Amino acid sequence: MSTSAMPDNLVINNKHKLAGLDHLRALAITLVFFYHYQLFGHPEWEGRICEFGWTGVDLFFVLSGFLIAGQLFATIARRYQISLKQFFIKRFFRIIPAYLVMVGLYSFAPFLREGEGIAPVWKYLTFTLNYGLDRRYVGTFTHAWSLCVEEQFYLSLPLIILLCRYLKVGKKITWLFPLLFIAGFAVREWCWRYQALPNLKTEGAWTKYIYYPTHNRLDGLLIGVAIAGLFTFWPQIKLRVNNHGNLLLATGLVLLAASYFVTLQHSDHKASVYGYPLVSLAFGFIVAGAVCPSCILYKRAWWLTSQIATLSYSIYLVHKMMIHLTQVIGGYLGMDVNGNLMFLLCIISSISGALLMRYLVEKPFLKLRDRVLKS
Repeated sequence: MSTSAMPDNLVINNKHKLAGLDHLRALAITLVFFYHYQLFGHPEWEGRICEFGWTGVDLFFVLSGFLIAGQLFATIARRYQISLKQFFIKRFFRIIPAYLVMVGLYSFAPFLREGEGIAPVWKYLTFTLNYGLDRRYVGTFTHAWSLCVEEQFYLSLPLIILLCRYLKVGKKITWLFPLLFIAGFAVREWCWRYQALPNLKTEGAWTKYIYYPTHNRLDGLLIGVAIAGLFTFWPQIKLRVNNHGNLLLATGLVLLAASYFVTLQHSDHKASVYGYPLVSLAFGFIVAGAVCPSCILYKRAWWLTSQIATLSYSIYLVHKMMIHLTQVIGGYLGMDVNGNLMFLLCIISSISGALLMRYLVEKPFLKLRDRVLKS
């Protein structure tokens, strides 16, 4: 087996972008935006139709698990050695610069904060905000909790894979992740019974003990990793399902509809232990279908969803700040913050802020990343 690091030009998905995944990234950020918009002034219709928008972050988790694990598994399948240095350089330049800009803006310009209270800076810098996050005292940049989950995942996944390779687990490593997914039910049951339930009367206890912690939110990431492993190490499975992309998509939509009813009461036992894994499983089927050439999502590339997908990370970072600023300025001008016009202006301002982040921060640092990797 070759011990050299995988050449950069062989990394999976280096130039080839799957249209199906672009559609799903665009859907995920749209769901997140609409859901978070309810925290501000909003039209009545928006509040009624966007209650299920919180699932957008779960879709992001499945996509991240699938894409990141797919790159690592492709390296192994081609019999190259995983380069931790290369992996972490890529993750650093892709995620950290724009994130640090947001932390700096929130820290040194209090008027940009969309809520009362901000967590200590060290919790943002160490990506540990999602542990002990109490919404009663922290109302600013709280959506960074999901970035913390993903960063913890990025740090641990390649190390787990390297350990399994050292132990000569081989392609059986794929089955580790469904087992961890199953173990998650026991973890959530314990957290519900001994942490959340005794404190349910305390505002924010459920999100603190169930919703935000990484050990309760790994379902989507693990499902994404499992799909990537199956499709990489068992290509015959991928060949069999390639012609059934629309069936997988339909199955995922049915499961997603079922999960809506299971999670109607967000903080009850049924939703806490079984509902959120069901949401992740539904999105797993949808992602698996979207990468099949027979799927309608794969076949149809749309310029709009491609652009939204490209901006999805920047939109995620800036959207709450831009909504807050837009509504504050609009309020001074006498505009109705609950009106449809304000809703449209907040969409435009969020996209504008994301474009600034993309071209002033993200792209320059991605170019710097490429120079660093070449050196």
